[in-house]
Formats: sequence, structure tokens, C-alpha cells
Amino acid sequence: MKAGLVANLGRPGGNLTGISVGAASFGAKRLTLLHELVPAAATIAILLNPKNSDSEDQAKNVQEAALGLGVKILVLHAASENEIDAAFTQMVEQQVGALMIGADPFFISQRHRIAALSTRYRIPTIDAAREFVEAGGLVSYGARLADVYRQAGVYAGKILQGDKPSDLPVQLSTAELVFNLKAAKALGLTLPDGLVARADEVIE
Repeated sequence: MKAGLVANLGRPGGNLTGISVGAASFGAKRLTLLHELVPAAATIAILLNPKNSDSEDQAKNVQEAALGLGVKILVLHAASENEIDAAFTQMVEQQVGALMIGADPFFISQRHRIAALSTRYRIPTIDAAREFVEAGGLVSYGARLADVYRQAGVYAGKILQGDKPSDLPVQLSTAELVFNLKAAKALGLTLPDGLVARADEVIE
């Protein structure tokens, strides 16, 4: 609603509806999870794509959450492979204890690179997409993209059958928590039993 695309979630009005993936709102939860995983991390970085119009909201959401956790946030930006490499170099130089990856399609496309760099530099990293964990990353918390695509297909079918987008409420996506135990071992990180128990899936 903040972007002004719909009047409200229940009755969007106009000619638009859809599924919200909660990119910015999930950020605080990802930070909390990362803090539980690495409580000694005094500085946590967040990597954002400056070309994403949502990046400012994601940064603000995380910085507000950091105040309550007593951690410092280092905001870094990357929109290319070279800039991702440079961001990791900066994190090592500034002794960053953990990393959050912003929700962005570019970072999903670079998930193998990011996972490899996270392991190489031993920086525990949380991403928004489970594809990151499947590529060897440590943990993800974010929308179930498969469910988002499925619901989008359902809505497309309804509209083709004559339903008006203005009458279809904007759906809120369900978040999932996924861990990769092999990645944790490579990082020398012991995952808290209680946190693993809350996971929707654990990849061995």
C-alpha cells in the first residue's frame, strides 16, 4: 500500500491485485534470527541492491530492529558480481560478524557466488530465499516463492474467468525458515537446537 498501488489489502480497488512477499517486513525477523545464531556479532552487515526501489525500506526496517538488539548495522550495496566481491572484502576489513542479504532477484541469481563467499570468509549469512540454502548457504527466512507463483496462477485464472482485480484481496505470503547443516559445519557454527526445531526444513 505504501507505493500507492492499491487502496487497501482487502479491497485493492482500481485494476490491480496480487501477492505481497513482505520483503521489507521480513527483514526484522531475519535480523533477529541471525542474532540468535551469532549472538556475539557486534556488527551485522546488510547487502542491498541500490537499483531496487524497496532497498531503502529494507534498510530502515533492519536498522530499527537493530536498536532493540544492541547491534550495529553496516549497510552495503551491490548491483554486480564485482560489487559483491568488494562488499565481502569490506566486511572482512571491518570484522563483520554476520550478513543479511536483502530480498532481491539479482541476489537470488548470484546465490551460488554469495554462498561460496560466505563460506570462504566464514561469515554466517541469512537470505530471503530458500534457493540460497539449496545453493549451499546457511539459512533463509522469507516468502515461499512456490506458493506465491501458485497463488498468482490462481488469481490469473479467476481474472480470465471474469473476476475483477479490485474485488480480489491482496494475499500475504507465508514465510518459511530453512537451514543447511552442511553449511553450518563449514562455518564452524553450532546451530541452537531450539532454533533448528522451529525450522520448516533442514537440509542435511
